[in-house]
Amino acid sequence: MWMIAAAAAVGAFLWLRGDGKISGDLTLHGNVDIRQVELAFNASGRISRLDAREGDAVKSGQLLARLDTERLLLTLRQAEAQTVAQRETLKRLEAGSRPEEIRQALAQRDAARIAMNDAENFYRRQQSLVERHFISQQQADSARFARDKARAQWQAASETARLAELGPRREDIAAAAATLAAHEAIADQIRRDIAEGELHAPSDGVIDRRILEVGDLASPQKTVFTLALTEPLWVRVWLPETQLGRIPVGARASVYTDSHPGKAYPGWIGHVSPSAEFTPKSVETADVRSSLVYQARVYVCSGAGELRQGMPATVRIALDQTPPAGTPPCHDNLP
Repeated sequence: MWMIAAAAAVGAFLWLRGDGKISGDLTLHGNVDIRQVELAFNASGRISRLDAREGDAVKSGQLLARLDTERLLLTLRQAEAQTVAQRETLKRLEAGSRPEEIRQALAQRDAARIAMNDAENFYRRQQSLVERHFISQQQADSARFARDKARAQWQAASETARLAELGPRREDIAAAAATLAAHEAIADQIRRDIAEGELHAPSDGVIDRRILEVGDLASPQKTVFTLALTEPLWVRVWLPETQLGRIPVGARASVYTDSHPGKAYPGWIGHVSPSAEFTPKSVETADVRSSLVYQARVYVCSGAGELRQGMPATVRIALDQTPPAGTPPCHDNLP
């Protein structure tokens, strides 16, 4: 009889030591993990609008909050007006002189030439009168000064006509284009500042906390919302070193919680830590506390809205599974 009792005790010990090894399943205990994101504005300003509350399910790209950007909108209008004005200036330079402007410059040159010839003839007549002592030398000098002035005006009108025919310089066109680019860059920067006055959800999730309210002063250093991501969901467990070789990455698993008894959530082993550690005291295992374990993630294929951060969970894994070929289960949930 003592031999039968001893054999039964050894069998029970082996079953507990293997945590279900005889049945071919490994039972592990852990907690649900969900990634959380602290959302903040990229700009500073007064919050004018909040469109989400705690518990709201949001989609990627959804508008959550907005800053007061009235001042930026007025500045943008001014920058856009300056951009339009400079663009028209560049067009005028690139188009060159109009035919009417060229004809006007040529007419002014011809008029200056006629005036110069008239002044030249008048000076000659005055000089002749001086030689005959009919007028003073001062009158002849005045006529000469008038002739020189008319000649200079004709030269200036000639150069103006030449410039009208040549059109603007390439350097002036390049400078105008650079000024236009600067105005456009300023307008783009203001538009970016306005866009950064809106806070959008980076991915699907649930608002966990709403920290700031309308009227609060926001900045990139102040969190407005805490967003709990709905995907991926995983359970953090610890694999005993003795079972490590019997559970390949990608192995299928079933997840159970006390909140939904009897309901199994399908999952799979998505990650096993490359380094060992001692069993955390909060982990329930049948092994000795000082034994080495490896942290693992069991990704859950479904359960959004039911599995929550920190929720205790039980994971059952069939041992000695054939390593999966190709895409693992619910591979799209992998971060």
